[in-house]
Amino acid sequence: MAEGNEDVITKLVVTGSDSVLPIDAAMQIYESNTDIVIKETCFGTMVTGPREAVDKVVKEVVGLDKNHIFVKERGFPPGDERRCRASRGGGARPGFYFLKEESMMLPMIGKALDKYDKNIPLKETEHKKRLELKDLQDIIESTQ
Repeated sequence: MAEGNEDVITKLVVTGSDSVLPIDAAMQIYESNTDIVIKETCFGTMVTGPREAVDKVVKEVVGLDKNHIFVKERGFPPGDERRCRASRGGGARPGFYFLKEESMMLPMIGKALDKYDKNIPLKETEHKKRLELKDLQDIIESTQ
């Protein structure tokens, strides 16, 4: 792996796909024969290594299902004491709950991207009419 930390990055690869399972994405990364470190998590796979190698492997994985595999660059490498539960005394790592919420939205985002690629127009959103002051006054008077 690259000497020094300036060229080393970590990316989290999360699948929200019906056709590509998280293990499929992880296996694609394992089979890359690249000088990277791989860590499987409950949300996907973390890939750490030289920027060029990580970007290449992640691009290949995203190519398996481009609208349903998502990538997020992580600010800290796996095992970093500032994020590691072992050195922090347990509990969820900072950012865990936000990542959990984000991952729950991914299938919906993937479906929207599929529709976008097929040029399916978005449904028009019906905007509710604003309540007129007189109507509000009538409602208030009728409840008294």
